Amino acid sequence: MKVLKPDAIPAEPANSPLFTGGPVTRQTLLTPEMSNDFNLAVVNFSVGARNKMHIHSSDQVLFVTAGKGIIATEAHQEVIGVGDVVHIPAEEKHWHGATPDSAFSHIALTAKGSTTTQVEK
Repeated sequence: MKVLKPDAIPAEPANSPLFTGGPVTRQTLLTPEMSNDFNLAVVNFSVGARNKMHIHSSDQVLFVTAGKGIIATEAHQEVIGVGDVVHIPAEEKHWHGATPDSAFSHIALTAKGSTTTQVEK
C-alpha cells in the first residue's frame, strides 16, 4: 500500500499540441511501474486553458478537485465544479478544461495502455 499526497508531487508542464489557451501542468500519481491497471494524474488548467477535442481508447473518469471547468462532447457542454465526477466512455469525442474565469483541476483515470487521439486541429 502507498499513500499519495498530490501536494507533494511536483507539477510538470504538459507540453502537448493537445492543449490550447494557456499553461497546463500534470502531476503523475501512478507511474507505469506502480500499477498494472491504471493511469492516474492530476491535471491543472490555467484560466481559459483546455484540451482539444480528443478520444481515449478506454473509459476516462474525471474527479474535479479545484475550480470550475467545462466538459463537452460534440452534442453537449456542461460546467463542472469541485466534487463532480465525469464518466467518458471509450471512443467518445470530448474536451475539457477551465472556464474563461477560473482555473481548474481534475484527477484523470484511464486504463493502463489507453491511448489518446486528438481529433481537433
